[in-house]
Amino acid sequence: MTYDNIVKAKFISRPNRFIAVVNVDGEEIKVHVKNTGRCKELLIPGCTVYLEKADNPERKTPYDLIAVEKDGKIINIDSQAPNKVVKEWLENSGKYSKIQPEYKYGNSRIDFYMEKEISGKSCAEEISGSAQAEDMIQPYLMEVKGCTLFKNGIGYFPDAPTERGTKHLKELTMALKKGIKTRVAFVIQGEGISEVRPNEETDPEFAKAFYEAKNAGVEIVFYLCEVTPDTLKIVSETTL
Repeated sequence: MTYDNIVKAKFISRPNRFIAVVNVDGEEIKVHVKNTGRCKELLIPGCTVYLEKADNPERKTPYDLIAVEKDGKIINIDSQAPNKVVKEWLENSGKYSKIQPEYKYGNSRIDFYMEKEISGKSCAEEISGSAQAEDMIQPYLMEVKGCTLFKNGIGYFPDAPTERGTKHLKELTMALKKGIKTRVAFVIQGEGISEVRPNEETDPEFAKAFYEAKNAGVEIVFYLCEVTPDTLKIVSETTL
């Protein structure tokens, strides 16, 4: 995905989780932060941040804060970006005959429902020697999480407690029993990181649900990204 009208700025403060004060060409202005997480390891006074100019010229906050520079690297902190880049990746992969975002399942909305056509011929031959079976459809459910918290070369999620994230992991675990393949996918929004672990210190309930889901058979997927001030692009997919 690509952003338009990117402006470089210096971060000053964050009065609340929605607003930041930044310096743009010597002028202090308030901007919208596109991430309600803490980001305390990233949004440090004096750090370089990147803003996208809002489409609506009448908006009170004329820019969205979408990325921050740390240790010479850019980390995208736009919480809406992971689902967008995953959708692009799934569509470009050509693996799925159906891709439906925001799928209602149980008591949750899961980020993606997909369907993949599986050759019935090969399945039938393996089971009974018959080559007459029709192609079958394998359903998938996938929940997407963006990871921006990095420590010693490892990504951690979440950076703040998430009851919603824990609930989704439990829904995915239950869906396995109905023959649905399930995945939790972590979009790593910075370069040089290839693994994400649950942040047990910040959210022990999420960590517990994560390990229960993994042990039950929920696939853990990592999407590695290329990050620039105005782009976020998935470059590879790995499975734990």
